[in-house]
Amino acid sequence: MRVGARLAILMIDRYLLGKDWIIMSAPPRVHPRNGETVSVIGAGRVGTALAVALAAAGHEIVAVSTVSNRDRVGRLLPGTPVLPPDEAATGDLVIIAVPDDVLAGLVRGLAAAGAFRPGQLVVHTSGAHGLEPLRPAEQRGTLIAAVHPVMTFTEFDAPASAGAGPRASAASPSLVAPVASLPALLSPGDAGPGAEATRTEDVTFGVTAEKAARRRAAKLVTDLGGIPEWIAERDRTLYHAALAHGANHLVTLVNEARDRLRDAGVDNPERVLRPLLQAALDNSLALGDAALTGPVSRGDAGTVAGHLAALGATAPGSVPPYLALARRTADRAIAAGRLRPADAVPLLEIVQAPRERV
Repeated sequence: MRVGARLAILMIDRYLLGKDWIIMSAPPRVHPRNGETVSVIGAGRVGTALAVALAAAGHEIVAVSTVSNRDRVGRLLPGTPVLPPDEAATGDLVIIAVPDDVLAGLVRGLAAAGAFRPGQLVVHTSGAHGLEPLRPAEQRGTLIAAVHPVMTFTEFDAPASAGAGPRASAASPSLVAPVASLPALLSPGDAGPGAEATRTEDVTFGVTAEKAARRRAAKLVTDLGGIPEWIAERDRTLYHAALAHGANHLVTLVNEARDRLRDAGVDNPERVLRPLLQAALDNSLALGDAALTGPVSRGDAGTVAGHLAALGATAPGSVPPYLALARRTADRAIAAGRLRPADAVPLLEIVQAPRERV
């Protein structure tokens, strides 16, 4: 599947971080025959999935630091010691997979504690951050890189009954199961609680690294079965905004459509939406704005007015996002030559923001 399809249908991962790190005895440091030793700080969904994939690729996971995820580590990385961060960061490769807001402070603390050593490759998995949070590690002689998997990792608990969906909580000790397709988004229970934790194959990773670290960062991605996409430090925030806009907001949009179909009496909105949304996604990635269809792209002001009235009567909270997307769709349709400006006037009068109306 093209990377664009993966981006557009997936959520960006989120984590919950607690306060007390689980402490066990440290193992002797052993170099694997065919790979590096690896430490993972933050064994949430992403950290655990990457660790499992690297172990399968011949690397040795020598230590993990986690909060509230000891069961997950025991299930997916049996026998791996769970240590506090400053003791865990002994591997040739140190992967830091923690929430964005704690990343910089954690790295500063580890550097101050002398946890890093020259020659290590220290990476984080944040999409929003570039290299800056890792500078304290670099000052200790490490190589640094930002290595962000363009994939969502959604947890599934063992279902109480057939068809149970994912839990909202990221703190539960459920198995890791990446949602990797639109059908899975519409019917998440289909992925199953026993789905593999290592679906990094063919996933794009947004990588930011300076020259000295590029070779090792690229090898890390290829060892995971992924494809590196090099992102300049200055473009990191825009890169992440694009992913969040395309993937996170898509989930909201799909669920808005699903809810409104239920309001309209449709018993199985997933069955109705799946082929339509899959075709729209495929066409938009292949054709760009030429794939636009529907009343806004045709300038059908009366139809849009009817939509707004129905939404206002049934689900008023759906009106503002509908208006925002309709305005942006009209702008793109006009720019692409699919809607003549003169034909768009009645439509634009309907969808413009209330404060813009005269």
